[in-house]
Amino acid sequence: MIFVLTPNPALDITYTLPHVTAGEAHRVHDVAQRAGGKGLNVARVLAALGHEVDVGGFLGGGPGRELRRLLAGSSGLRQDWVEVDADARRTVTVVHDGVATAFNEAGRPVGPESWARLAAQVRERAGSGDVVVVSGSTPPGTQPEEFAAVITAAREGGARTVVDTSGPLLLVAARAGADVLKPNAEELAGATGEMDVLAGTEVLLSAGAGAVVLSRGEDGMLLALPSTGGLRLWTARPAERLEGNPTGAGDAAVAALTQALARAPGVSLAEVLPEALRDAVALSGAAVLRPVAGEVDLPAYERMRTEITVES
Repeated sequence: MIFVLTPNPALDITYTLPHVTAGEAHRVHDVAQRAGGKGLNVARVLAALGHEVDVGGFLGGGPGRELRRLLAGSSGLRQDWVEVDADARRTVTVVHDGVATAFNEAGRPVGPESWARLAAQVRERAGSGDVVVVSGSTPPGTQPEEFAAVITAAREGGARTVVDTSGPLLLVAARAGADVLKPNAEELAGATGEMDVLAGTEVLLSAGAGAVVLSRGEDGMLLALPSTGGLRLWTARPAERLEGNPTGAGDAAVAALTQALARAPGVSLAEVLPEALRDAVALSGAAVLRPVAGEVDLPAYERMRTEITVES
C-alpha cells in the first residue's frame, strides 16, 4: 500500500480575466476549481504511473466537501481523510494579462486529538512493505510531537516513510527516523541553519534520517546516505534543458522515490535510492513539461530516464 498524507490540503480556485484594475469590481466568468496540496500532486503522479494510492490528511467544512467531490472517481486514488471541524483552506489565483497572482490561506488549526486520530489511522493501516508519504505544509499550530507521531506510527508498523516538508518540521521528521527526506536547498538551510548543502544534509542524517534527496533545480538532484566518517553521495542531472512549469517537479520526484521503495520492500536504501535518483530527475522533468502540477509527460519520462547518468 502507498498512503499519501496531505495534512493541509487546499481547494484551489482560479479566476481568469482579460484584465484587472485595482480598486474596481470585476465580473468573473471563467472559474476553475481543483483539489490541491503537494501530497495530492504526489498521489496523482503515482496514479499516472499505475499505482493504487490511498490519500488522507485533514479535511473539513464546505471547502473540504468540495475537495472530496472533485477527487471522487479519480482513477487510482482512494480517499481516507480524518474529518475535522476546521474548514479546508482555499487558494485563489487570479490570472490576467499573462500574469498569475496567488492568494494562499494558511489553513486552520486542527487540534491534538485530530493528529492523534491520524497517527492511529496510520498505525492501523500501514504495515511491512508499505510506504507512507507526508507532503506539504501543516495546519497552523502543529506541534513537533504531533507531526513526529505520524512518522513513528508508520515506522512501528514496518512501513517506510518519505517526507517533503519545510521549516523546523523537516528536522523533526529526521529525528523521528524518516527514511527519506526531500528538501530543496532553501528548505534545507531553513531547517538546519546551514547554508552549505553538505553541512545541512549531514545535520539531517545525524539527527536520524535514513537518506536525504536534495532538489537542485536545473542542476538535478543530490542523494546523501550516512557513512562511517562522512557521507555517501550520488548526483544526477537532466540530460537536456527544459522549459515549462516547475511547480510540480518536486512532487514528481517524491512520487519517483516512493515508487522505488514500494517496488523493493526490504531492500536497503543504499541499493534502492541511487537508481531511483535517475527516475526522480526524469519524472521531475516530465512534470515541468506539463502545465498543471500533479501531471507528467509519460513519454518524455520514459525517454529521459534512459539518458540520465547517476554519478557517485
